[in-house]
Amino acid sequence: MRVRGAFAALLIMAVAAPASAQDKQPPYWASIASGEAMTRKGPGRNYPGSWLYKRRDLPVRVLKLYPSWRLIEDPDGARGWMLVTLLSDRRTAIVKKGQPRAVRTDPSDSAKIRYLAEQGAVGRIEKCRDGWCQITFGNREGHVRVSDIWGVGPNEVVD
Repeated sequence: MRVRGAFAALLIMAVAAPASAQDKQPPYWASIASGEAMTRKGPGRNYPGSWLYKRRDLPVRVLKLYPSWRLIEDPDGARGWMLVTLLSDRRTAIVKKGQPRAVRTDPSDSAKIRYLAEQGAVGRIEKCRDGWCQITFGNREGHVRVSDIWGVGPNEVVD
């Protein structure tokens, strides 16, 4: 009996964790979890579609909550309602428009440049502190200035 009770408790915690993560208070950062995700003009399937995203891990800013729906803003400033199941709590960022940005070996302007990240490159954020983020683009890791990416607030700490 004890094993069954412990298993049931673990199962409840595993199911409840993603649900609680999706109920953060906006605004907050998220990313697109699916290879195809539609935004709509309102919070429901009966509203017309406005944009079909075909880029997994694209960072978005969640602005409003509605049961099972989130009003999101993308890196270009476009807004629409997306089904919450199409979003992930995984923190990602996109390199801002302009020249390629330096990805360095350490979080310092004097650190060696490991490689350059082109505008529009999407990476997964590991952690951010003091104006720098440790980020992974594919299988390449390094540190990039928060001011060079969209998906992190200017003074935000991510652990």
